[in-house]
Amino acid sequence: MSDVEGRGPLRGRRLLVVSTNYAPEVTGIGPYATQLAEHWAASGARVRALTGMPHYPSWRLDARYRGVWRTVEIRGGVGVHRRAHYVPRRQSALHRAAFEASVLATGLAAPPPGRPDAVIAQMPSLAGGVIGARLARRHRVPCIPVVQDLMGAAAEQSGIRGGGRAAALAAAAERYALRGAALVGVIHESFVPGVTALGVDPGRIRLVPNWTHVRSPAADRAATRARLGWSEGAPVLLHSGNMGLKQGLEVLVDTARLAPDLRVVLMGDGSRRDTLRAQAASLPNVDFLEPAGADEFPDVLAAADVLAVTQRASVLDMSVPSKLTSYFVTGRPVIASVAEEGGTADEVRRSGAGVLVAPEDPAALLAAVRKLTADPAAADALGAEGPRYVARHLSRQAGLARFDALLAEALHDAQGSPRR
Repeated sequence: MSDVEGRGPLRGRRLLVVSTNYAPEVTGIGPYATQLAEHWAASGARVRALTGMPHYPSWRLDARYRGVWRTVEIRGGVGVHRRAHYVPRRQSALHRAAFEASVLATGLAAPPPGRPDAVIAQMPSLAGGVIGARLARRHRVPCIPVVQDLMGAAAEQSGIRGGGRAAALAAAAERYALRGAALVGVIHESFVPGVTALGVDPGRIRLVPNWTHVRSPAADRAATRARLGWSEGAPVLLHSGNMGLKQGLEVLVDTARLAPDLRVVLMGDGSRRDTLRAQAASLPNVDFLEPAGADEFPDVLAAADVLAVTQRASVLDMSVPSKLTSYFVTGRPVIASVAEEGGTADEVRRSGAGVLVAPEDPAALLAAVRKLTADPAAADALGAEGPRYVARHLSRQAGLARFDALLAEALHDAQGSPRR
């Protein structure tokens, strides 16, 4: 029997995973927290997850959880402890602070019972990092925060009112969550300078990249396009995921305005969705799709001609959008309208599965789309590098193994006993 079947070194370990986002949320950090917790449960650990009520990326509370203050579910062998919190419909520094404060208050007021052997906290959110640090200190066990993004830097660049003050508060919370950690995981090496600047010894930082958490496409591509109403004669440029300020999705609306023959599809939800819909109201070649379910999601992506990832020009890009790991598995070419320096650009270059264009430049974006769609064979060859990159670096097995090693190191260091 293998470790994954429950007879490995994690058997009987008590682990607490803190993540504001968790299944049934299918985008962002939720799928990673879920698959990690369920993997450790399958390895024989007793795993609990402390999380919020499902609300992302729509920033609307899932109807099944309305009026629920706290609940416990069993999902994939994990005891999932949900706590109520405020869900803002508008994104501002004040609303985000209220969201984080409510997550922090309810999480600390009613944590799962019992003493864990280790606490693993996904960041963001800020509250999740602080909760993880507080609970680990309360029980005198190692805390392992995993940095998916740094909210201090994001708030400073957000362009929202109060962003400067929010950045200072966010950086203080991040410093508290990280400085006392046993080890700190980062999903990309571009986070190392920012984490170090918050007072973390570089010797305690470990690279734990995200993995592809969706299956490979299986449906007939032409049939999926027909079902979605996409004609074979019109190229489709698709963006999937959160529609927030950081993404700068106005560039896609402006690209559609330049090219009436191009179908631009925005699939997902977020705080800017209504604004974008209003901007595109006069454009018949812009479609808005609800987030696809897990079963059809990769097939919808694979039915597009080109997949887009965008960010505002003012964003200092350290993070790697989780959508990229899904994009690569589909075999479609990627156009990244982002700054040339940063995690997203690095990952696209490393994969060999896409091209870079200047951010917030619809003419440059359109030119790249035209070049790819004019030569389908070249576009297919470019896109084919994505699955190869996934197989080499982004498989679920490899990603979870890196987390196993991170946890084993932290537990070993805490106990001072030989590793098994």
